[in-house]
Amino acid sequence: MKEEDNRKEEKKRKLAYQVLGLSKDEILVNLRFFDNALAMLQLEEKQGLKGLACDGAKIYFDSGFVLRRYKKEPNYIARMYLHILFHCIFSHGYAYEKLNRQYWDLATDIAVENIIIEMNLHSTRILKDAVAENKLRVLKEDIGTLTAEKIYKYFKKQPPTPAQIEDYQRYFKKDEHLLWISEKPEEYVISNEQWKKISERIKADLKSFSRDKNTSESLEKNLAEATKETYDYKSILERFMVMGEDVQVNDDEFDYIYYTYGLSTYKNMPLVEPLEYKDVNKIREFAIVIDTSASCRGNIVKAFLNKTYNILTSQENFFRKTNIHIIQCDNEVQSDTKITCQEEFSYFMEHGKLKGFGATDFRPAFSYIQELQKQREFSNLKGVIYFTDGYGVYPEKTVGIDTIFAFLNEDETRPPLPPWAMKVILDEENLEEEK
Repeated sequence: MKEEDNRKEEKKRKLAYQVLGLSKDEILVNLRFFDNALAMLQLEEKQGLKGLACDGAKIYFDSGFVLRRYKKEPNYIARMYLHILFHCIFSHGYAYEKLNRQYWDLATDIAVENIIIEMNLHSTRILKDAVAENKLRVLKEDIGTLTAEKIYKYFKKQPPTPAQIEDYQRYFKKDEHLLWISEKPEEYVISNEQWKKISERIKADLKSFSRDKNTSESLEKNLAEATKETYDYKSILERFMVMGEDVQVNDDEFDYIYYTYGLSTYKNMPLVEPLEYKDVNKIREFAIVIDTSASCRGNIVKAFLNKTYNILTSQENFFRKTNIHIIQCDNEVQSDTKITCQEEFSYFMEHGKLKGFGATDFRPAFSYIQELQKQREFSNLKGVIYFTDGYGVYPEKTVGIDTIFAFLNEDETRPPLPPWAMKVILDEENLEEEK
């Protein structure tokens, strides 16, 4: 009897592998640019699973579940396979531990299902799609393009009720995310960096082909989110440090043994006096230019200034005396506020107003800063950071000042930066936390 049970289990296992293999082939036939991504994932049976699950390297399945779902609705397994593949391509499982897991689960499932429904592949259509499509339409009216990041942000601002969560799960959940949780991310057989390389290739393939009827705008937007560059704003600003003199005891060059020996032997006569000055990396002078064209909203500008000022004036980075100029400019310089201390910055943030809102021209701001240098308003200006959407007229030649252009979110249609400037992309959600 036991031998017969073993034969039945082996038969089930083989059938389940065949079903999953057919599902993989269906995806590959329709979406040829996913070939490398599909090749990355291996299949492995894991009894007791209520569905399919993936750890970024393998898709785990229970044979009984696969066969039951395939018998009930043949397209469902291909749908689950593609659903999991998109989670990997978009690196949904790798940032899991830092987020509200319930909201992130919902957001990623909704984003992935939206793409699959938009693709409208015959081999992945299932019975619930008609109702799911209506629910997606409502979300699009509130959110716009449905990326996991945007949906997650929406849920954080407007938390769904338990009933809404259950409803979303009923129509959009397809796999189990229990294997996304890992205390040691380095244990993944396939790293996040490897998946990002795959995503970059898919993104390039989509551009090289004429628009395929099986692709969607949401796929491209989610790929852009998954492959966007990450920037450490604090580290970039530290490149603008200068060597300067800060009044403090130089403990590195002070020997307390000789100092105390002198005091004990010669009473009030120390053998070595502490050095009063110490050379340290500090930021002395900086110019912050705000693009006040209509594209830069007041609350975001305020958040940007807060974040930038907090980094610049952190104890380990800044002199006690500061010389920061906050310059507002659209197609001409509208105002210049000099900041020498925290009190002046706080007053500016509370009472200052944005001025301008015309077209964008970057040249007047640089001409103005160069004029300030001639007037010796800056004695050692190390850099300029320009907060803008990037749509404007750049100087044709180098301005001779280290410059960072800070953009809000990635935009592939933005004009290219001149070679003498650096770029940093700021995350809107992280900026808003600074307000």
